[in-house]
Amino acid sequence: MRVRRSLPALIGAVTLTLGMSLAATASAAPSTPTVKDPCGFFETASDAYYNHCTSDGSHIVIEIDDWGPNSERCVAPGVTWIGAAGDVDGAWYTGRLC
Repeated sequence: MRVRRSLPALIGAVTLTLGMSLAATASAAPSTPTVKDPCGFFETASDAYYNHCTSDGSHIVIEIDDWGPNSERCVAPGVTWIGAAGDVDGAWYTGRLC
């Protein structure tokens, strides 16, 4: 009977202690800046983009998952608009140059 009463209290105390230590760690961590245009596929509330991050000027082929048969597009370095956010489910590098 004693074990049944003390076990929930022990679990609660351990949970509270861990939660407090995790909260202290999270608040002590430096904040990371948000990336405006991340590399690869990203979307905003209304549009989908692919950001080809490179310093060599290469053009690459990306495959776009646009809810039908996937399509391919050649993109230059930088951000390329690939469609409305509701029409595109993702995009990725195919490993080919164009």
